[in-house]
Amino acid sequence: MSDLTDAPATAPGAPGDTAETAQTNGSGRRRVAPIAAGLVALVVVGLFAILLMADSSQDSTAGSPLLGNLAPDVTATNEDGSTFELSRRKGSWVVLNFFTHDCVPCIREHPELIEFVDQQQALGAEGAEFYSVVRDSTNEQVEAFFAERGGDWTIVYDTDYEFVNGFGVAQVPETWIVDPNGFVRRRYIGQVTSDGLSATLQAMREGAA
Repeated sequence: MSDLTDAPATAPGAPGDTAETAQTNGSGRRRVAPIAAGLVALVVVGLFAILLMADSSQDSTAGSPLLGNLAPDVTATNEDGSTFELSRRKGSWVVLNFFTHDCVPCIREHPELIEFVDQQQALGAEGAEFYSVVRDSTNEQVEAFFAERGGDWTIVYDTDYEFVNGFGVAQVPETWIVDPNGFVRRRYIGQVTSDGLSATLQAMREGAA
C-alpha cells in the first residue's frame, strides 16, 4: 500500500495541476476577462458610431439664425443670363439646393433631386419651385453635369456669392426651404432624399411642421 503522505498535492477539480498552477491560471483568466470586455465594448461603440453617421448622412437638418426669419434679399444670375431675385419668388414654396459639379455627395444625391422635382411638378401649382444654386462651377461644367446625369430645372449661378454669404453656406450640398411668405423654414446639411423633402413640405403645408 502506498504512503499517502508521499503523493503530490493536486488542486480540486483539476487532476495533475498543482495548487500553484491553478492559482496562476485563475489570475491569467482574471486579467484576460477585462481586456475581452473592453474589446467588445469598443466594437459596440464603433458599430453605433457607424450607424449614427449613416443615419445622419441624409436629411440631416441643422440650425441657423435665419430659421423663422425672412430669407435674405439676394440676387444671382440665371443660366440664360437674366437676374434671379429670391424675394420675387414669394407666393410659392421654394427649395434651394447649393452644389458644385464635382462634389461627390452632390453627385450621389442627384437622382433623389430628379425624383423630388418630378413629384413637385406633378402637384401643379401646389408643388415647390426647385433651384440649384451653383458656386465655383462654370456654365460648361454644370451643363456637362446635367447632360450626363439628367435633371431639368432652373440653375442659378451665384458668381458674387450673395446666396452663399446670405445663407451662410459652409459646405455643399446644402438645401434650404423657404415658405410662400418668404420665411426660411428648414436647412439641410449634406445629402437629402426625395421622400424626406416631400414629407417635410407636406407637413409644412398642413401646418404640422
